[in-house]
Amino acid sequence: MRFFSYKPAAPLGHLVEGFWDVAYAPSHPRVRILPSGSNELVINLSQDEIRIYDSEQPERCQRFPGIVVAGTYAGALDIDPMRHASMLGVHFKPGGAFPFFGEAVGELANSHVALEALWGRSAGELREKLCSAPTRQKRFQLLEEALTNRLQRLSKHPSVSLALDIFGSTGVGASVGAVAKRVGLSQRHFIQVFTAQVGLTPKLFSRVLRFQNARDAVDSTGKPNWSQLALACGYYDQSHMIEDFRAFSGLSPGEYLGLRNKPLSPDHVPVV
Repeated sequence: MRFFSYKPAAPLGHLVEGFWDVAYAPSHPRVRILPSGSNELVINLSQDEIRIYDSEQPERCQRFPGIVVAGTYAGALDIDPMRHASMLGVHFKPGGAFPFFGEAVGELANSHVALEALWGRSAGELREKLCSAPTRQKRFQLLEEALTNRLQRLSKHPSVSLALDIFGSTGVGASVGAVAKRVGLSQRHFIQVFTAQVGLTPKLFSRVLRFQNARDAVDSTGKPNWSQLALACGYYDQSHMIEDFRAFSGLSPGEYLGLRNKPLSPDHVPVV
């Protein structure tokens, strides 16, 4: 697989982690996409269709048009690389999709929606331009222009921005109640505002962050001491880490480590 990325300049750079361009070689029957705690804009350049498979029930398939918005997932999903040989997308920062899609962000958890449902006919027109663009750099330029034109006068609630900073800096050490108190909201109101703009509840988002930290630790360790790694990532013990790893990836840490011997890209692993 070939993976390329591009970081847009401000103001998009404050909301977007990066653009990506992926070309799959069909050497694996499925590719598993792991939860990241954020939204994605996804475009299939090879076929005007996107198929999403349930990682726990592989026979279940959802079909969407070739340009979609992916909600914030709290679990893994699979795709068939044969049907997604050339893909393009936008990886938003947590909460960064809200200024582009508004209230839809809070309604998209664990689901996809055709971009046309949010942007109208311009969604299909954008995909046509991207498919006919002669170079990867031109595709990134077209994406940057489209998002800049769609940037609404919406901004993350101050409590959401502060909470994301707290969760990001402390990992999973801060409780939802403590963060709510820190941002000056009741716990109930904080959960409502955070979920509406990020797509996951604060507690679930924090768990996804902890899983990501553990996954990164596994990636950077050749022969991990699982007990020490679990404690370092904020888990009670090794069994607690294994339980969370399975919940978010469908794999044990050891199984994941074995698959990373065949690396694809961040948050993408082959399913053998």
